[in-house]
Amino acid sequence: MRTLDIAAGCLVLTALLAYLNHRLVRLPMTIGVMVIALVISLAMLGLNALGLDHGLRQHAESFLRSIDFSDVLMEGMLSLLLFAGALHVDLHALGRYRWQVAVLALAGTLLSTLAVGYGIWLALPWVGVPLALPYCLLFGALISPTDPVAVMGILKSAGAPPSLELVIAGESLFNDGVGVVIFVLFLGMLASGSAPTAVGAGTLLLREAGGGIAFGWVLGYLTFRLLKSIDHYKIEVLLTLAAVMGGYALAHHLHVSGPLAMVVCGLMIGNRGRALAMSDVTRRYVDMFWELVDEILNAVLFVLIGMEVLLIAFTAPLLLAGGVAIAVTLAARWLTVGLPVVLCGPLFALPRGAGRVLTWGGLRGGISVALALSLPIGHARETVLALTYCVVVFSILVQGLSIGRVVRMAVGNGPP
Repeated sequence: MRTLDIAAGCLVLTALLAYLNHRLVRLPMTIGVMVIALVISLAMLGLNALGLDHGLRQHAESFLRSIDFSDVLMEGMLSLLLFAGALHVDLHALGRYRWQVAVLALAGTLLSTLAVGYGIWLALPWVGVPLALPYCLLFGALISPTDPVAVMGILKSAGAPPSLELVIAGESLFNDGVGVVIFVLFLGMLASGSAPTAVGAGTLLLREAGGGIAFGWVLGYLTFRLLKSIDHYKIEVLLTLAAVMGGYALAHHLHVSGPLAMVVCGLMIGNRGRALAMSDVTRRYVDMFWELVDEILNAVLFVLIGMEVLLIAFTAPLLLAGGVAIAVTLAARWLTVGLPVVLCGPLFALPRGAGRVLTWGGLRGGISVALALSLPIGHARETVLALTYCVVVFSILVQGLSIGRVVRMAVGNGPP
């Protein structure tokens, strides 16, 4: 299937589902289109089981298999979504919580990876779905980072206090880069059959994460200088788009973290660039352009997540294992993020109830699914993919739709 046909199909389907959601369902757009896509997918599965679908499921599966979800997200959408998300984060305010964000993004992600990995390894045999420890650790690495796409989209309507929203958003923007590095380490361990050395792991983290941050700063500064030298909103919007697309591609060739580079570049352009290099007209058009990009790509991504269920061979044991994975992931999130915030409340300087909000607000999304799809073909990959899908769907539908209520209850009552 041609790339143009695939892109047209995704956009047409997303537009129709967004229209249905606006007229009938009236959920937040990203969640609404995913719910409708998921319902349609489940209906196809039901009709197929009854022999009444007349090949509809086969056509849908063929269309989905023509889309490399991992490549589309990791190499296409992610750079645009991360830049758009970082563009409106107040860097001065984020600086006041820099060590909190760093602790959650670095230590929290690493500890959660180990907690989820070993927890799943111990729990799955009890439901008849054993999984080798390396694959359990890979699952821990891909599911531990909170997805900035899901978090940034849903936090807008959650009503969290500004400081708490800032920390959750900052953590989600940075911990996916850390999670990808940890995932690459464990994937290398699986391929070589030996554990990575501390020196090798540290070198990879420094090159990928440190290099990505440094490259993002340089890219952001150069773009800022270009923006400051002219006053033409069309060219300035084009410059920001070129910085994202070209910068992400160059980061890949330099073997540094493209996601972290886009976050840092977005922070620079969204703060120093907006304040010192843009006129009011340019600022308005840049904001409108990236808001539209963010909304459209988010909607397309969540439709694809809803449709991916057609490609996963669920069985009763796998569904039960998915429930176990949800419980383990939430428990690990509480142990590695929620509990430390509760025990060290004055140090984190966050509102009361922050531990519960951080635990429940740790949403997972398309990045986890994309990493799961990048695993080597085999039975273990199918198991990891099914577990990932269960956690992601639960995270977006249950946690995403209830996070506002959790915020009101937690911040309004009780200790952190």
